[in-house]
Amino acid sequence: GIDLSVAEGELVCIVGPSGCGKSTFLGAVDGLTRIDGGEVLIDGHAVTKPGPDRAMVFQHDSLFPWRTVLQNVVYGIEIQGSMSKADMNARGRQLVELVGLKGFEDHFPHELSGGMRQRVNIARALAPDPQLLLLDEPFAALDAQTREFMQVELLKILGRAKKTALFITHQIDEAIFLSNRVAVFSARPAKI
Repeated sequence: GIDLSVAEGELVCIVGPSGCGKSTFLGAVDGLTRIDGGEVLIDGHAVTKPGPDRAMVFQHDSLFPWRTVLQNVVYGIEIQGSMSKADMNARGRQLVELVGLKGFEDHFPHELSGGMRQRVNIARALAPDPQLLLLDEPFAALDAQTREFMQVELLKILGRAKKTALFITHQIDEAIFLSNRVAVFSARPAKI
């Protein structure tokens, strides 16, 4: 029974009790989770599987420890095979700078703080230039000071990149600070 529309350029936060289906909903929007009824539409097209028009950022960074920051950022483009190596690296460097990590291109994940690793995660999600960024509690594992810093950074990044985003959080204050709108899911089965 969930009916939610998100306008282009909007950041919508979703809050609700544990187990109500927030992450499942995000997985359905990404095409990772099949739905039993209804439909998920992006620009009028049904979502049936993951696609390059969407990118997911998870709670825990999922960086490859054997790849540098730059190599992690360009991974999605590399898999797509849509750019030359020079163009791919130029795009990666642009995104590394966008997320405030210029000078760390050749560092490995173990050399970065948790907030820095999440910025690399966000840059990697933005690399293939998706229409929609899906963020599943990306700052939950960070300490309070880093979380507040990353909230401000995320707003700057999304503003510069001109992206639409769905953001799941348990933090009401985070939802209010970040979003244009907040969708509150009820307990299971979720309704807005």
